[in-house]
Amino acid sequence: MPYIVTSECLLCGACISGCDSDAITEGETQAIIDVEICIECGTCKSNCPSDAIIFENED
Repeated sequence: MPYIVTSECLLCGACISGCDSDAITEGETQAIIDVEICIECGTCKSNCPSDAIIFENED
């Protein structure tokens, strides 16, 4: 799983509006990244004001 949203998410929408592949949707308590659509560009992580998005290695 590449980029994931942690519980630090504020649901501000910065990651959603900045996602060129439309891989992020707003969940009930936090944003959700669809790993099947995500192109792993990192824009969501860069745009997140609360550092709620992390890259997780599959190791």
